[in-house]
Amino acid sequence: MDFGLFYFADDVTTGTDRYRLLLEGARFADTHGFSAVWTPERHFHEFGGLYPNPAVTGAAIAAVTENVAIRAGSVVAPLHHPVRIAEEWAVVDNLSGGRVGVSFAPGWHVVDFALRPESYADRRQVTMDTIDTVRRLWRQEEVELVDGAGESVKLRSYPAPVQPELPTWLTSSGNPETFRQAGELGVGILTHLLGQSLDDLVRKVADYREHYARSHDGTGHVALMLHTFIGEDRGRVREVIHQPFTDYLRSSLGLVLKAAEELMPGIDPESMDPEDIDFLLEISFERYFETGGLFGTVDDGMATLRSLEEIGIDEVACLVDFVPDTDAALDGLRHLDRLKRRWEAQ
Repeated sequence: MDFGLFYFADDVTTGTDRYRLLLEGARFADTHGFSAVWTPERHFHEFGGLYPNPAVTGAAIAAVTENVAIRAGSVVAPLHHPVRIAEEWAVVDNLSGGRVGVSFAPGWHVVDFALRPESYADRRQVTMDTIDTVRRLWRQEEVELVDGAGESVKLRSYPAPVQPELPTWLTSSGNPETFRQAGELGVGILTHLLGQSLDDLVRKVADYREHYARSHDGTGHVALMLHTFIGEDRGRVREVIHQPFTDYLRSSLGLVLKAAEELMPGIDPESMDPEDIDFLLEISFERYFETGGLFGTVDDGMATLRSLEEIGIDEVACLVDFVPDTDAALDGLRHLDRLKRRWEAQ
C-alpha cells in the first residue's frame, strides 16, 4: 500500500498561516516517500472551507514539491465546464512536471449547486459526461462545443499537459453502483468510511476489480481516505484528538447523520436536542477511533493496515488536518512516517 496525505478539515484557523499545514505537510510528504497529496473542493461552509478549488491548492503544492503526486479529491464535476477542468489541471501538470491526478465527484450538497443549478438534477450523468470530455481534451483531441453565436465548433484546450493520459478516480461515498462504474470506466476509486464499514468495502472492492478486469488491463486503484493521527502513546493520542475530532464531526453533522441513518431511521437534525447530538457525536468518535480511522500507536496502525491489505486497498489517503494545532499535526506526521517505513520494511 501507498501512503498519501489528504486534507479536508473545517476552516477554524485565522491569520496568515492558514495553509501552513498544507504546504509544510506537502514538503514532508515530498521528502519522505509519500505517494500523493490530495485536496478537495468545498463551497459555502466552514467544513472544508479552506479548499474551494483543488487546482489552486494543487498549484501551490506543485511550487514547493518535486516528487509527490498532486491530486484532487475531488473536483465536483457538475459545477464546472469540462474545458476549465482540463485547462486548470494541465497548468498544474506543467508546473509539477507531470504529477497531477483528479478524482471526480457528482457532489452531495444541494447548496453547492448555487454555482450551477441546472446541473443538479442530472449530476451523476453530468459527471460521467464530464469525465469523458476532460479525458479527451487531455489527450489533445478536439471536442464539439457551442459558441456564443449558437454555432457548433470543434475546439482543443491549452496548454497541452505533460502526461499523455490524466490519472483519474471516481469518488464514492459507498454506493456500489459507483464502484462498478469506476471499474467499467477504467479509473480508480476514492472512498471513505463515513456510512460504510470495512466489511462493506470487501464486496465493493471485489466488484470494482471484477468490472475493471472485464474491459481493461490491470486491476485498477483503490484509495481509502482515513482520518489519521499516530503518536507514541494510544491514550495520549486519544486525549489530543478527542475534542478537535468531535468538533470536526460536529461541523460536518449532516454527513454524520447520514451515516447514522441505519441506526436511527428518519432522523431529523432539527428535532434533536443538544444532548442527543452530543451522544451521537460521542458514538461516532468511538467508532472512528476504534475501527474507522488510523489512530493510536505504530502498532495500532500496523493492525489497521493489515485489515486494509486484506480488503485490497492500494493507497491510504491519510486525512491529517482535523487537529487545529498545526505543530501537533506536523509532529504526528513524524510518527505516521515511522508507520509507513515499518509497513514498507515487512
